[in-house]
Amino acid sequence: MEPGGWRKCVGDFSESEVAPVGDRLSRAPEYARMLLAAIRILNGVLALVAPQVLARRVGIDPDRSSASLYFMRMFGVRTIFIGADLLLKKGDARAETVRTAAFIHGSDTLSAALAALSGQLPRGAGLMITAISAVNTGLALYARRGNK
Repeated sequence: MEPGGWRKCVGDFSESEVAPVGDRLSRAPEYARMLLAAIRILNGVLALVAPQVLARRVGIDPDRSSASLYFMRMFGVRTIFIGADLLLKKGDARAETVRTAAFIHGSDTLSAALAALSGQLPRGAGLMITAISAVNTGLALYARRGNK
């Protein structure tokens, strides 16, 4: 390869065009917060507009338990608002929302694990819900690092 030939493939970026790795890593908690918000909004919208789909995914037969659809919709509204708060609030209000998210997701994880272990949920659905909640808890805890 001729000298400088690699620049023809990847371009010649000045330092101002590419954020240093340290800057990108320092923003990782912010990215975790935004990802958590997106997950919340997506799940909330699904629970609100298509609760039957979400119910089936967690092992509930909506035809046999139509009341579960009501709770799915309540879950959906709450989840959309919390996701929006994670994106839209600023300063101290955002920091408080991020701190609260860790407790919400931690309790979700514990509830899912207990429901799975007690047989209240089918094994596969219980494991899936527990894993999703645990990932959300991890994102929430990591997002807190950006508010210290």
